[in-house]
Amino acid sequence: MTQLEAPSRGAALAALVTACLWAVHTPATWAQGQPTATDRAATRAADRSAVRSGDYIAAIVNQELVTAVEVSRRMARAREDAQRAGARLPADEELRNQVLEALIEERVILTYARETGGRVDDAELDRAVQTVAAQNQLSVPQLRERLAGEGIDLVRFRANLRDQLLVERTREREVYQRIRITDSDVEDYLERQRRAAAAEAPLNLAQILISVPEGASEAVVAERRRLAEAALARVRAGEPFEAVARQLSEDAQREKGGEIGARPVSRLPDLFVEATRSLKVGEVTPALVRSAAAFHVLKVLSRGDVGPAQVTQTRSRHILLRPSSRLTAEAAQARLAGYRRQIESGARTFEDMAREFSEDGSAAQGGDLGWAAPGTMVPEFEEAMNALPLGGLSQPVVSRFGAHLIQVLERREVAVDPKQLREQARNALREQRFDDAYTDWARDLRGRAYVERREPPL
Repeated sequence: MTQLEAPSRGAALAALVTACLWAVHTPATWAQGQPTATDRAATRAADRSAVRSGDYIAAIVNQELVTAVEVSRRMARAREDAQRAGARLPADEELRNQVLEALIEERVILTYARETGGRVDDAELDRAVQTVAAQNQLSVPQLRERLAGEGIDLVRFRANLRDQLLVERTREREVYQRIRITDSDVEDYLERQRRAAAAEAPLNLAQILISVPEGASEAVVAERRRLAEAALARVRAGEPFEAVARQLSEDAQREKGGEIGARPVSRLPDLFVEATRSLKVGEVTPALVRSAAAFHVLKVLSRGDVGPAQVTQTRSRHILLRPSSRLTAEAAQARLAGYRRQIESGARTFEDMAREFSEDGSAAQGGDLGWAAPGTMVPEFEEAMNALPLGGLSQPVVSRFGAHLIQVLERREVAVDPKQLREQARNALREQRFDDAYTDWARDLRGRAYVERREPPL
């Protein structure tokens, strides 16, 4: 579980409820099992009746119906989103096919969740509805009135909410079960992390450089080699490296005894890094190092401490908005951008806005997520968080949980024991593989489902 998934069940329910508050989809339910011939006859009669009002059944998915009106609404929303984002959509027929397939996938997951997702009891739903009302600054009776004004009674709302909760639970359970992280995967990940840390660790070298002119003859190259070998011999005989560098080196650092200066390994020539990899501080390369333009004698002056058991923990806070049928992803980002301007201008504080608007369990704490180690947050969130300075505010960031506005409060270096380090690696790998695992899971469910697509009735 990431920290973004860690809030209490009640808080998680509140976020989900807010996401589906204005959903208008109420799937029609068939008798359990595959549709029978009698069912299909009844459906054809329903089609003929529905088409007179402009609606008809576009697809049957297990025991659920997808209607043409739903497809049209989803297409209209896609066009609105594309217009706001300046994106291009496919031709109407292809768009309709993509939208219908997306609705079919949603119904497939919904029916599977109903069969396997456990049970959401009425008391849990009551608490969730109360939380939604509070987040929208309404009482439960006022919420009921608002829903009625939208043509949604409370029974319909609760049924839709129950389905959404079951889908979310099932998705998290099933997808994480599909992700297999082996010990070898963890070791490979940790080794990549160690290499990355080593690449940024400072390495301070000094050099004696004897240049070789471009296009030099063999005789000139040999003469330059002899001069470089003489410099190396003097150093190995005990003369101070700095003195030999000041006398013989032909680079800009000769007056500083040849010291190049501490810099990350990633910013040094690979040739230098490889030649000095096995040297201890104070040691000199046993042989000349040949580059395209010179002979080099290298000495290791200092190495940065990589400290593989040290990690940077970050304490951050966020405001989370979850897209819904009334709040598109683009609209959520635009709203967060407005919050950001208010916070930067001093008109509102981050804490107050998080308590009022955030759809996450951290809202009560002003959005505070506490201390997080690398690999704890979902990748999109962590990448944006790591790029922020202390006190900095991110632009709106989109993850699978919704849209976030992030602020970094503190950072600290802490020692992590090997067991914790391996668990963090597993968490990071699990998050990296979630999207692919979800796609595979949804595809498998789709392959096992009963799906009947319908043409418009004549």
